[in-house]
Amino acid sequence: MALENLDTDAVDPHFWANPPWADGRGKYRMGLAPIELDQWLSRPIRNPLRLHKQTLLTNRYASVVATTSYSQNAQATLAEQMQVSARDYPDAIADCALSVADDLCLIESSGAQRLLAGCVCSPSYWDLRSKIGHPLQTIHEPVTTLNAKIGDGIQRFIANAPVMRPFERSNWLIHGDNKRLHLRSESLPTSDPAHWWIRSERETLCRLDNDYMLFSINVRFQRLAYVAQYDAAREAMIEALINFDQAETDYFGGAEKVFVLSNYLKNAGERF
Repeated sequence: MALENLDTDAVDPHFWANPPWADGRGKYRMGLAPIELDQWLSRPIRNPLRLHKQTLLTNRYASVVATTSYSQNAQATLAEQMQVSARDYPDAIADCALSVADDLCLIESSGAQRLLAGCVCSPSYWDLRSKIGHPLQTIHEPVTTLNAKIGDGIQRFIANAPVMRPFERSNWLIHGDNKRLHLRSESLPTSDPAHWWIRSERETLCRLDNDYMLFSINVRFQRLAYVAQYDAAREAMIEALINFDQAETDYFGGAEKVFVLSNYLKNAGERF
């Protein structure tokens, strides 16, 4: 088994009961809901995922960890909050990220809200190195309607969020495989959509103190083929694809991918 292919083939009924596209709306919306502290960073890191992170931190450190020269205080604050004292890597955020299942990014809570430091071992169509040190508004610029729809709301939330009160949301994409490391967008998969994968990201935001916000990303996979067993989820995904604007379509993989996926979904219910 490749190190990146960490998730089993088992269907997750909880995921399908409330998938991240359940309301049939487009992709870009805040969707943040408060959660209890004991639900934050709560998913244990299983050994295959730990090995995936360790392998990347050993062999491709510069691809998955990036920090600014002025992030030391932010990283120390994170390590103290997470009670991580081990220093096996040059940057504390790498040690912190290895202690949980999530990838971690530190953001300024005020001012330009720059991305200060990150350890991202399971990126979906983005490269941490190209974003480090930039304000969130600049980071989101390539997806034009993301800033237009929720950019101001995200900035206000980060500036005013209560300290140590985590919030969560879910994102989703469709990939041709279940590899975790996707630094760049992929072309249309050549395989049958029955072999494609839904990649869902549980994202949390939690303000650590007055100065720093932690953004976490936890990835889970489900085979797209399972959608045939869940009519409500299948129909909601069809509606969500219809509601994509052009920027959302482009980020998702392009019009042809959306067209192929829509046809597959319409036929999947008939085949099951």
